[in-house]
Amino acid sequence: MKLNVLSGKGGVGKSSIAASLAVLLARERKVVAVDCDVDAPNLGLCLGLHREDFDGKPVSTGEKARLLPDKCIKCHKCVDTCVFSAISWDDGPVFNDLLCEGCGACQLVCPVDAIELEPVENGWVGTAEKDFPVVGGWLKMGQSGSGDIVALVKERAEKVPHDVMVIDSAAGIGCPVIASVVGSDYVIAVTEPTPSALSDLKRALQVVRHFGIPCGLVINRADLNPGFTEKIKKWSSKNSLRVLAEIPYDRAFVEAIVQLTPPVVYKPGLEPLFQDLLALVFEDLGHS
Repeated sequence: MKLNVLSGKGGVGKSSIAASLAVLLARERKVVAVDCDVDAPNLGLCLGLHREDFDGKPVSTGEKARLLPDKCIKCHKCVDTCVFSAISWDDGPVFNDLLCEGCGACQLVCPVDAIELEPVENGWVGTAEKDFPVVGGWLKMGQSGSGDIVALVKERAEKVPHDVMVIDSAAGIGCPVIASVVGSDYVIAVTEPTPSALSDLKRALQVVRHFGIPCGLVINRADLNPGFTEKIKKWSSKNSLRVLAEIPYDRAFVEAIVQLTPPVVYKPGLEPLFQDLLALVFEDLGHS
């Protein structure tokens, strides 16, 4: 079973919720926690892990264009073709690695094969052990290909024996989100009672619905704006989206993050709320 914790907007408590769910599930099931937010991985931190705890290995999922100066005839076609402005002109084409997306368009238009695409190490993928395995990945600064790294993270996680995979998705609707959502059995969408959070949530749920994945909603810090919380609940009802939990604001969430501890471990009194959340998820999935 693959449970995906997703949000449209960052900062709504997604990783803290994912960490808490993983801890509770691991008491009775074999769990692997997966951090698919490779641009800003926080799940490990919420579980008390540091980067050095992971057996991270470099991965290569991207390419960069390279000029072969001896072949170049200075026709300017590569400069005219690059939509990323990664090629400038200084008595010949000059390639900027930070701007190059490795799309290969310049290579295609070059009439003398003076451009080649070279693989680059653009990230890391690794596994750490806490009370259960945690698999994560990191995108190297200045590199692209986060969606491909997410695919490698999930591939490694699949090799870990498990009954339940808890996936902490990236926020938004980009490539890493799509890569993390694909193949999930259920999505737990997290939002907060603000206009921007609801707007971003609606966009993220378009991705979820595209893949036909069942989904439920968690409203975090629900009591900070009761009026808007009611608006979200009405919208959810209209769109047949079940509200799994309304989590009140609790300073323990912040204190738990500071202590690198899941909220349900830092404050055991939160357990019933999260257990009820999981019960509704299993009910939707037809599991006990």
